[in-house]
Amino acid sequence: MFRLLVVDDEEIITEALYEVLNQSMGDELEIYKAFSAKEALNWLSRTRIDIVLTDIRMPGMSGIELMQEIHAYWPRCRIVFLTGYSEFDYAYQAIQKPNVKYLLKTEGYAKVIQTIQEVINEINYDHHINSLLKQSEQHKDALMLVAQGDYFRHCVLSDIGISEITTGSSMAQDFERLNIKLEASAPVVLVLAHLSYAIGTTFSDISERIASVKQIWSSFLSGPINSVAIVDKQGDLLWFLQSSGDADEKISSHMLRYVEGMLELIQQTCYKSLEIAVSFTMSGEQCSWSQVVRQYERLRQLQKMNMNDGIPIIQIDYPEQASASYQEVYRIAPKAEIMSAHLDAGRAEHFFSCFSELEDYILNKNEHVHRSVEAYYAIALMLLSYMNRNQLHEQIREYNKLMRLDEHSSMKEAFHYLRALSEQIFASSLLNERDRASIIIEKICKYIQEHLSEDLSLVRLAELHYFNPSYLSRFFKQERGVKLSEYIDDCRMKKAKELLCSAELKVRDVALQVGYEAAHSFTRFFKKSTGMTPQEYRDSLIENEAIR
Repeated sequence: MFRLLVVDDEEIITEALYEVLNQSMGDELEIYKAFSAKEALNWLSRTRIDIVLTDIRMPGMSGIELMQEIHAYWPRCRIVFLTGYSEFDYAYQAIQKPNVKYLLKTEGYAKVIQTIQEVINEINYDHHINSLLKQSEQHKDALMLVAQGDYFRHCVLSDIGISEITTGSSMAQDFERLNIKLEASAPVVLVLAHLSYAIGTTFSDISERIASVKQIWSSFLSGPINSVAIVDKQGDLLWFLQSSGDADEKISSHMLRYVEGMLELIQQTCYKSLEIAVSFTMSGEQCSWSQVVRQYERLRQLQKMNMNDGIPIIQIDYPEQASASYQEVYRIAPKAEIMSAHLDAGRAEHFFSCFSELEDYILNKNEHVHRSVEAYYAIALMLLSYMNRNQLHEQIREYNKLMRLDEHSSMKEAFHYLRALSEQIFASSLLNERDRASIIIEKICKYIQEHLSEDLSLVRLAELHYFNPSYLSRFFKQERGVKLSEYIDDCRMKKAKELLCSAELKVRDVALQVGYEAAHSFTRFFKKSTGMTPQEYRDSLIENEAIR
């Protein structure tokens, strides 16, 4: 789904355009509104915007100046200017730019809808897979890419690591010799991509699809971003990224947000064109080349913990999530977290494979009793947490010894107990993917009901619940049968009716409590739904009470 931002300093125009576009194009677009250029820039800094419909003359910043800022944030963004006859010479500057259109304010809503539809068609054409493949193939040198991939694969995936095989200027010399468009002296961002395939997909089909995903990536990120991709030993794609020397200063300063926004488009294009679900895990800050091995392992752990087969997600390894120290020993906690992810996803085979590995280490290779205790309680706490979340206490027998290691006669018997309990949990768990999806949606609905006076935009809800906005929109519609915006409006209407029953509250106060800063916008919303203004509705309640 593409995103459109309506910008105009006249509130009545902005609200009218927002409502008309929502009614006619709500299934094709996620629509946002801003009442100033400053507010528009706030949206642009938070999320990807594909189309901006804006007045060409506004106080503080003109549409032409705003256009420059828009393209600094999102170079692919299309702009449609609203202008009057007297402003044609001014608008002439705009129509000389690529991806820019203009409309006369007198042409009416039908013309606005037609123009926006034309822009959507143009974007879809640009995203067409054949076009993408042709563009990327012009810049591809297959042999050099293979050599580059081998170099990075050796650096990251070998036991040696970049920090130990590169000394002095040797890395810079390697980059130059292999025509790698990255700087050995500059920090780098890592992105790990997991591709989901249908059972039975052949090796040749997988290879072709990986190549296609890499080409789609290049079509979206080549130019402002330099990158090199490799396939790791798990068959996932790993990219190394830096902003290019040609990148605008604005893109360089918000590189991570820019890449995140592009990942959504890459994700959508891969699904539409290749029918492949791609999940991305991205480092939340740039790291030095000496820290690349550590960062890659963190992304791998984060991906395993949160991977949900078939559901494309984008997750960020934010700096505050980093551990205080890094131990080159067998790490029990990450292994337990991976097991927890397998348990949540119902992957019994993977769970017990990890369990056997940890059990073998503790019982046969570990000499420290404290490490054994740590391992036991790490697994026990993970199992207890799962039982609590899924209310399995009545189905699971003999879990009373779970947090009492001293009641087991030996460490071997204790681990046998954990294995048996794990088998019971897998057998008793009745939650399928649909049930888990329903729980997630229930949490979102509860948040909406409790925060009606706050920002409930799709972007905000996605940020709070760790979804990408486009997926959350589709996911909610699939689960509830209504669009997220319609559900929010229903909740606001229900709450508004409830509050209007109280004569102590002014209509203005009710409007604020259900998320409307402008009272007239609330009145328009209420009358559209009920056929009455809020005051008329309140008066009808009083009349009915008097009759009784």
